[in-house]
Amino acid sequence: MQPHPLFTSQLGALPYQTGAVTRQISAENPTGEKGQACRWEPNPSDPNLIHSGAALDLGRGWKVRPFIRVRAGEQVMLADIAGPGCINEFFITSDLPEHRALVLRMYWDGEDTPSVEVPLGDFFARGHDSAPHLVNSLPVTVGPRNGCSCYWQMPFHTHARITLENQAPRDANVVAYRILYKLLDVPDGAATFHAQWRRSMTRRDYPEHVILDGIHGQGLYVGTYLAWTSFSHGWWGEGEVKFYIDGDGEFPSMADNGTEDYFGGAWGFAGFDSKSDSEHEHEFSTPYLGLPLARIADSGGPRRFSLYRWHILDAIGFKQDLRVTVQALGWWPDQRYEPLTDDIASVAYWYQLEPHAPFQPLPPVRDRWSR
Repeated sequence: MQPHPLFTSQLGALPYQTGAVTRQISAENPTGEKGQACRWEPNPSDPNLIHSGAALDLGRGWKVRPFIRVRAGEQVMLADIAGPGCINEFFITSDLPEHRALVLRMYWDGEDTPSVEVPLGDFFARGHDSAPHLVNSLPVTVGPRNGCSCYWQMPFHTHARITLENQAPRDANVVAYRILYKLLDVPDGAATFHAQWRRSMTRRDYPEHVILDGIHGQGLYVGTYLAWTSFSHGWWGEGEVKFYIDGDGEFPSMADNGTEDYFGGAWGFAGFDSKSDSEHEHEFSTPYLGLPLARIADSGGPRRFSLYRWHILDAIGFKQDLRVTVQALGWWPDQRYEPLTDDIASVAYWYQLEPHAPFQPLPPVRDRWSR
């Protein structure tokens, strides 16, 4: 199978995209149709145009509907696209500070259950609402201030649907978004994009968090994000990340050296500077992995960490099933591993051929709050 040029290397594909049919959905053009953007007359009394007051002096065509409002308890349709095609970029931001209460869902090709179901902030590797931070990576970025961009490529064969639900007790008065996509033939063998959120409190008798489980089919694992809250005062990241692939039982096929190694650090993410600071975790971001948040002001805990690892050049293939876990381990003073009780939330990102198994139910908003 020869892939379409749009699905090959980034820079190498550009010369072959001339004339591609490109569309963009936004509040100014919610259908993405050709020549249908910026057509409203300012009318702040219209619930559909509540942000149009600033354009009253300028009139139609001058930023009349740049944002939408998503009321408490409301679910809105961000995109409803007839395929085939591929979403290339997705940007979103909101004035609602509790991004864990905004649920992002994506459905491909008429499926009944979502292939993506993730709290908004976690999808962009920014899961701690109480500690907002920048993310500077290849497939997702968070810029000042909470400008969330995604460049995961999302092909669809017949249809794409994206929704946003506000489960907070108050309105999101400003939601700005754009979804840029190309209409093109998609090869039959192109897998679709998936992402799933989980959260658990690890236990001392079995200190393991399940990142992904119940995945059946053929696919490719491409990314891990963890929002880790450590309740101890010492080192928290000694545990291994394990991949159970295609029928693995008690023992996995792949196991990493330790949490910090999997996410690109070493020796506890220690710094290179003065001795007094050398043992503290140091934030860093790279295109493929990083620790963009290390909130360590209270050394006695809790401390908050964000960690991402994108398997873009080192994607992990599976033919029938996949399970991914991470251990929560520190050190006892006698140099034995200490099982930890920590709060870990995760997002797993993967591609697979449909159909996919339905996800476990997303926990209610009170079980998702991040403090």
